[in-house]
Amino acid sequence: MVFPLKYKAVVVVSKGKFELQEKTITHLEPNQVLVKVLAEGVCRGDEVCVEFGHHPRVPGHEVIGVIEEVGANVHLWKKGQRVGAGWFGGRCGDCPSCRKGDFATCIKHFTTGLTHDGGYAEYLVQPQEALALIPSQLSNEQAAPIVCAGVTVFGALRNSGAKPGDIVAIQGLGGLGHIAIQYSLKMGFKTVVLGRGTSKKEEALRLGAHLFIDWEERKTDPGVQTLKEWGGANVILSTSPPKALAGTPDILAVNGTIVTVSGSHEHIPLSPLELLVKRGKVMTCISGSSIDWEDALKFTVLTGVSTQIKTYPLEKAEEAYREMLKGDNFGRIVLVPSQK
Repeated sequence: MVFPLKYKAVVVVSKGKFELQEKTITHLEPNQVLVKVLAEGVCRGDEVCVEFGHHPRVPGHEVIGVIEEVGANVHLWKKGQRVGAGWFGGRCGDCPSCRKGDFATCIKHFTTGLTHDGGYAEYLVQPQEALALIPSQLSNEQAAPIVCAGVTVFGALRNSGAKPGDIVAIQGLGGLGHIAIQYSLKMGFKTVVLGRGTSKKEEALRLGAHLFIDWEERKTDPGVQTLKEWGGANVILSTSPPKALAGTPDILAVNGTIVTVSGSHEHIPLSPLELLVKRGKVMTCISGSSIDWEDALKFTVLTGVSTQIKTYPLEKAEEAYREMLKGDNFGRIVLVPSQK
C-alpha cells in the first residue's frame, strides 16, 4: 500500500449534516491496521455521533472489511484477513478496568465512529486490539450487524443468568429484537415476544417464538395470563426505549431479571416496590470488546442465526441513516461501498 491514500467517506460535518468527501490517510501509527471496508451496518448508536459527537467525524461501528496494511508493531493481524470492528475502539491499558482485563469499560471510552473515524467510508484505520476475525461462513452483509447489534443481545442473554428451559421475553422486534429471538431459542430458552401492536406477530412466530404479546394491549391480551400461568419471565430483555418497560415487573418471575440494552438518557419507569415484591433486578449490558464479537460471530455460525438485511450504497448513507431512525425496519440496514 502506497501512502498517501485517498478515499471516499461520508462525514458528519456538523450536527445532523452529512457530506460525501474525499479524505486522505497519510500513514499508519505502529499499532494501527488499515481496513478496506466491504460492509458497514447502520446502527441506532450512530446517532451519538451524528447528533452529539465532535464534528467533523465519519460515523459507523459495524464494519466488515479486509486488511490492506498493518503498522510496524502489529502482531495480531496480517494483510488479506477479513475482520470486523464494532463500538469498542481501543483501550488505554492503564486504567483500573484495563488492568482487570475489562477493556470494554476502559475509562478512555475509545469508540469506533465517535472518538476516531468509523466505517461510513471506503477505508477504516483501527487499533489492532479493536478488530475481530470474521468466520468464512458469514457474508460481509450478514456479519456487519453482529459486531454491534448481535453481540449486544448475545452478551445480554449469556450474562442474564438465564438457564436452558427458562422463559425469556424479548421486548421489541426490530433490528436487535429479531436477532435476540433467534439467539434466545438457540440458547434453549422458552421465548416470548413483547411487541408494539400486532404488525410483526407473524414474523415473531415464524422465527420460532412460543408466545406473542401485544404489549400496548397488555390489559386485555390473553398472552399475559398465559405467561403468568407459566410462572412469568425469568428474564425480560428489552431492545426498546426505556418507557416501554413500564408494567414489565407484572410478568416477571420471582427472582427474575430485567435487562435493557438501550443507550437512551430517558429514565426507566419502574418503582422499587414493583421489583421488591418479585425480588427482581434490573441490569444493563454493553456490546463488549473484540473477543466478545468473535464469540457472537462463532455462535451465529454454529447455530445458523441469520439477519434480515437491506442494503444501500455508501453514497446514500444519509438516506439509510434516516430510514433506520424511523424504526420501521424488521431487520438491519447495511451500507456497501462500491468496490474498485
